[in-house]
Amino acid sequence: MGLVYASFELINTDDLALARRNIIGEDEVKRMTINMLVDSGAYMLAINENIQEYMKFPILGKRKSVLADRTVVEHDLVGPVRILFKNRIAICSAIVLPGDSEPLMGSIPMEEMDVLIHPQRNELIVNTEHPDMAVLSLK
Repeated sequence: MGLVYASFELINTDDLALARRNIIGEDEVKRMTINMLVDSGAYMLAINENIQEYMKFPILGKRKSVLADRTVVEHDLVGPVRILFKNRIAICSAIVLPGDSEPLMGSIPMEEMDVLIHPQRNELIVNTEHPDMAVLSLK
């Protein structure tokens, strides 16, 4: 199986709350559509500093991460981030990678959206057992 990429819309949930209260206009809600590497072996959503600079997600704190070479690094943790993929929504936090590092979609938001990697087509798909709505396992 090769690398899998998919297009996601990221939305600043703080802006959505302000728009619901008519403090800002709907057109002022920061949103961005980006193509991300989908990796079910990673846990979290990872964005980069360039995305964070535009989206201005609130900084929630710091988070340590272990890289593939076992190096431990510390990143800003931001959120909440609203993620849209087809008819699916997830709301989660994200770590901020340096510069223009490749953004990454991990397994936690994938589980919330009830999406799967189709290994033969090398693409992210909505779970065909639940095509209309995400179904979450609570066990």
